[in-house]
Formats: sequence, C-alpha cells, structure tokens
Amino acid sequence: MENGLIATEENLKALAEALIFASAEPLTEEQFVATVGDIGREALPRLAQELNVEYEKEGRAFEIFHVAGGYQFFTRPDYDAHIQKLLSERSKSRLSRAALETLAIVAFRNPITRTEIDEIRGVDSGAVLRTLLERRLVTVRGRQKGLGRPFLYETTSEFLRHFGLADLSELPRDGELTREWDPAQRKEEAQ
Repeated sequence: MENGLIATEENLKALAEALIFASAEPLTEEQFVATVGDIGREALPRLAQELNVEYEKEGRAFEIFHVAGGYQFFTRPDYDAHIQKLLSERSKSRLSRAALETLAIVAFRNPITRTEIDEIRGVDSGAVLRTLLERRLVTVRGRQKGLGRPFLYETTSEFLRHFGLADLSELPRDGELTREWDPAQRKEEAQ
C-alpha cells in the first residue's frame, strides 16, 4: 500500500477490522482485495470469523455479520434496549406504515411496477415510492416491456443492510407467512 502500512499475513486481520469499521457500506471481498492486494484474496470470511471469536472471548459489544454481499459491524442483541433508548430521539427517521407496506410488496414481488403496487395496496403509492427511492431502499431496475413502459422497482443492497439480510432468500416465503398468520389454518392444525 502506498503511504501506509504494507499488508502482511501478520497484520491482515487488523487491516480487515480497520476496513470493515471504516466502511460506511458492507465491505465486500473485492473491495478488501483491491485495498490490501492479492494477499487478501479469499481471506475476508476467515478473518471476520476469527475476529468474531476474539470479540466473543473478550465480551465485546459488537460482532461482524455478512450482509448485502459484504461484512459489517453490528452490536450484539444484549445491548438492544440501551441502543434503542439512545436512538429513540431519531424516531423521525423511521419508516411509516405505508412505506413498510410498500417496501414489503417490492421485496416480495421484485421487480414490480407502481401500478401493481397501487393495485395491491388499494391506494396511490407515488409519494411513498419517492421516499423509499430517496432513502435508497428501492431503485428503478428498468422499464417493463409493453404499453407505457412503466418503471420496474426492486429493493437495493441498502434495504438488505437496513434489515440485516444477506440476500432476499432470507425473507419468509408466502407459505411461511400464511402458516404464521392464517387463523383458520392455525385452528385446523390445533385439532
């Protein structure tokens, strides 16, 4: 590395820790290799795991998770109540019910048009979609072929990061949701 620490096997773990800490977005393996050189190739998953073992042994309040195609620091769940208390002042940054509803529709129907979202919700979703676009939770993937060529919306890596998901396959599927929320089915299973 120019003007700094040269990446060696001895300091690779510390470099990984520093880069994950400094990165505003999840640090990808490609970014890690581009920063430290070939010595870092295929090393990031192992280094993150080794760091997590150290953090747990030392009783640290944080750990590294693989989310949205990269690695990022998260606080341990034991500290949730205190962190929520600290962040309660930032409630205006929360998503509205309409935004969460729209975001769920986009996540489960990736990609989807605004018209389809409006039909599912039963109301105009234009303003909500603008908010989600501004927060970079959804993006325009392209245009649908056919009449009017409407925009196709899909979730982003920021959505994955915001909700702590590695990818969309971690979302519950329709059958799981139906099983969880369908009272008639729960009665049948109980009998």
